Amino acid sequence: MALGIHDSGMKYHPAQKEIMNLLTSTTTEEGMYMMPSAPTKKEQRDMMDEMKGKPWASVIYRKSFNTDMVMPMIRGFLVDFFLVIAFIYILTRGATPIPRRVFSASVALGLAYFLWGPYTGHIWFELPWSMIKGDLIDSIAAWSICGIWLGWWLNRPGNTTAHVSI
Repeated sequence: MALGIHDSGMKYHPAQKEIMNLLTSTTTEEGMYMMPSAPTKKEQRDMMDEMKGKPWASVIYRKSFNTDMVMPMIRGFLVDFFLVIAFIYILTRGATPIPRRVFSASVALGLAYFLWGPYTGHIWFELPWSMIKGDLIDSIAAWSICGIWLGWWLNRPGNTTAHVSI
């Protein structure tokens, strides 16, 4: 966030007050809304034919905005910590992982995360590139740093962690 690589991910709309007032007065259930849509599968199929080439939108509606970042940061850290522990387990199942392999496996994991998550959203929901490019940078940078550190940590002198078989 501090680097600003996600700044172009969400756009400003000049009619946001009017849009929010309309959504708030007519929406009772939180969720992601595709517009236009229809209440039944048959109506959705019919609508898809008539919508070809016309504008559409998706909206994620929440009843209240939570500005508290403490719990999301704690949860994010715990998820990242679990992923690194799971990754160490995968890396150490064979022989001692050498730094080059640890780094390349880390970058591959970062790319896999990006392709499976944000890029799949780009494919299926047409998320704009401006929305997901920060995720690509995050994935490559974070897992590269993790790979450099793990490559050193798993191969440091006196380390017996990488040599343990379970």
